[in-house]
Amino acid sequence: MTQRVELATVLDRFAVDEIVTAYAVAVDDGDWEAYRGLFTPKGRADYRSAGGIEGDAAQVAGWLSQSLELFAMRQHLIVNRRVRFGVLDQDTGDTAEVQADYINPMRFAGQDGDSTAPDLVCGGRYAFGLLRTDDGWRLGQVVVQEKWRRMPQPRNTPASA
Repeated sequence: MTQRVELATVLDRFAVDEIVTAYAVAVDDGDWEAYRGLFTPKGRADYRSAGGIEGDAAQVAGWLSQSLELFAMRQHLIVNRRVRFGVLDQDTGDTAEVQADYINPMRFAGQDGDSTAPDLVCGGRYAFGLLRTDDGWRLGQVVVQEKWRRMPQPRNTPASA
C-alpha cells in the first residue's frame, strides 16, 4: 500500500467516524433534519430489536421523534468502533461497514426532584452500512441490536401503620 492510499484510508476513517458521531448527536439532540441528512436517499434504519420500527430515514425519524419525547435527557455513547472498507463497482473504499457498541442512558421527562440520574439505560450494538456519495459518506443502513435494558426500579414506599 502506498502512503497516498494509506492517507486516503485514514481520512475516510475519520469521515466515517464523524458520520457515526453525528448520528448519535442528532438522536440525542432530537435534530431530525440532521438525522435524515446523514442517510442516502434510499437509506434505512431498523430499530425492531429495541421495540421500534424498520423503515426509511424519514419514517424512522418520525417514529424516533415521537418515541423519544418521553425522555428529557438522552446521551448515546458509541464505542468499540470497527470499520471495514469494501468494494463497490471495483473501486476500493466506496463502502464501509461499522460495528459499534452503544450504551444509552435516558431520563424521563417531568420527573420530580433534583436528580438527573438516568431512569432507563440500554445497550447493544449498531451495524452501520455507509456509502461514499458525491456529498461525502452517508448512511445506507443502520441496524440496532439491543442486547440489554435496565428499567427504573420501583420506589420504596413506607409501610402503612
